[in-house]
Amino acid sequence: MDPEVLHQETTGDPRALQRALSAYRAPRLARSVFELLVTMIPFGLFWFLTWASVSAGYWLGLLLVIPAAGFLVRLFMIQHDCGHGSFFPSRRANDWVGRALGVLTLTPYDLWRHTHALHHAHSGNLDRADEGGIDTLSVREYQALPRAQRLRYRLYRHPLILFGLGPVYLFMLRNRVPVGFMRAGWMPWLSTMGTNAAIVLVVIAMMSLVGVGTFLLVHLPIAILASSIGVWLFYVQHQFENTCWAHDEEWSFREAALYGSSCYDLPAPLRWMTANIGVHHVHHLASRIPFYRLPEVLKDFPQLREISRLTLRQSLHCARLALWDEERRRLVPFEHANAETPPVRP
Repeated sequence: MDPEVLHQETTGDPRALQRALSAYRAPRLARSVFELLVTMIPFGLFWFLTWASVSAGYWLGLLLVIPAAGFLVRLFMIQHDCGHGSFFPSRRANDWVGRALGVLTLTPYDLWRHTHALHHAHSGNLDRADEGGIDTLSVREYQALPRAQRLRYRLYRHPLILFGLGPVYLFMLRNRVPVGFMRAGWMPWLSTMGTNAAIVLVVIAMMSLVGVGTFLLVHLPIAILASSIGVWLFYVQHQFENTCWAHDEEWSFREAALYGSSCYDLPAPLRWMTANIGVHHVHHLASRIPFYRLPEVLKDFPQLREISRLTLRQSLHCARLALWDEERRRLVPFEHANAETPPVRP
């Protein structure tokens, strides 16, 4: 295809680009099985090595927690593709592999698949709740809050909460009940309770093999670190300064997908470990593309590398962003709200 046409489709017509990306949707069974094996086997191996190192010295085990957590994150990304129906050609294979991986990632797969579809459908729409997203107030909404509620929002947006305590709460507690879907029929309860039951069986089996204390010493740090990494990735995929958010009357699914999701340009090892989830603008525009085909898209559409590009170093500054400035149409830190703060309500 002519490069000028590619450029036009990439930057000028998201609808045409979306049509062009449909050519990359077909998953390859052999490649999918390979990706699953090269993720599951190393995860099991590093888990075993972490357990074996406990007797030699717990500090050595803590070092091994890092790669183990990395592979657990990668398993979640495979589960994520299963939820989009993009990992295997068969929907049944996608769903059952996704449910099995949900036991390891502490995520009720069917309920998560539903809420994640809502996230994709409304991402960047300021008039729709982002199901499973990170709450973000506008500058005006924040300034209108009483002092106590401002403090509560500041605590919620603090990095220690967002990327520390928050992920632990989300994966270990909130995912144990269908919060927000208590009266939404049988599916949320079946998904949540079925996952809980499977988790209990796996935990009991592992504790009987290695001991209660040893299991907790090994698995809790892995699960906690993996959950923090996962939430960080989700955060920088949409919470960057020049993201594209809009109200209902101006919001466009394709515009929000392409310009409201980042292109997280990670070093190659981290890109592999996170299953190319950083190519998030392409993923939101064409979510049926398997993660292992996203590099093909960037190769054929090189202009996409520069849209909403965010390097690892640049992403660290995103942790300070906390409010949506509707006049400047960008995310800003709290300092921008303090510059012209109206009288505080008691």
